[in-house]
Amino acid sequence: MRDALAPLIEALFRQAGIDARAITARAEEEAAELVAAARQEARTILADARADGAAQAEVHAVTERVHAERRARAMKLAAQREALDELCVRAMAEVRTLRDDPCYPRLLDRLSALAREAGGADMVVKEHPDGGVLAEGPGRRVDCTLDALAARAVDALGAEVERLWAP
Repeated sequence: MRDALAPLIEALFRQAGIDARAITARAEEEAAELVAAARQEARTILADARADGAAQAEVHAVTERVHAERRARAMKLAAQREALDELCVRAMAEVRTLRDDPCYPRLLDRLSALAREAGGADMVVKEHPDGGVLAEGPGRRVDCTLDALAARAVDALGAEVERLWAP
């Protein structure tokens, strides 16, 4: 009986081999498709990551540039403020030298008259220790000190003061 089944067994083995090879071939095709799809997805993920990284780098670069520009502007404004402050200090020092001028008493008289004109005839005018006069009345005060006059003179320069830091 074994001999009688031999062709059947041989046919079954042959068919099993064919089926196994077909299954293996389909599995290899599916595996190759999966690997190709995974590689494509990896390339897409990598491209997206690069694009995201480039976008983030651009945002970071813009942010850093804006911060650098702000720092530069702040430094420029600080230098300008320092130059303006120095001008004020020098102007005040120069105007204080007027106290040593023989015409200083006439200047005090003129400043007193200006203070009364500005604040009213009832203003009490006193000489200030640093020079000039200070006039006070009910609810009013007129500062004609030498320092205040120097500060007003610098303020009156307006945009002209920008020549201090202009090239």
